[in-house]
Amino acid sequence: MADETRGAQVRQGKDKIGEVRIADEVVAIIAGLAASEVDGVDSTGSGFTGKLSAKNPGKGVKVAVTEDHVSVDLTLSIKYGYSIPAVCGQVQEKVAAAIENMTGLVVLDVNIRVAGVNMSEG
Repeated sequence: MADETRGAQVRQGKDKIGEVRIADEVVAIIAGLAASEVDGVDSTGSGFTGKLSAKNPGKGVKVAVTEDHVSVDLTLSIKYGYSIPAVCGQVQEKVAAAIENMTGLVVLDVNIRVAGVNMSEG
């Protein structure tokens, strides 16, 4: 199970008693949940299977985590009637802030691919 040790190590103060490692999947989940909180985002991922799900909030999210930095690639579907540039800008800000606040990692970039627009109401 090599994935258990993969991820970023969080730097702690001089009095640390061990190390903290954050799995890439955790960072992806944080990004997916943060994106879902932005008004106008319909779903993540390239499939159109409906609303964002608490079961798989990292769907459509790819992260590249190094020791201190993270890059995020998100695939989104936007709700019809919303400004795509405005929604994407809000997603970039919210995702970066959430990752930095929760992990202490520096977000280098948040790249967004808009895969569709959901025309249905609800």
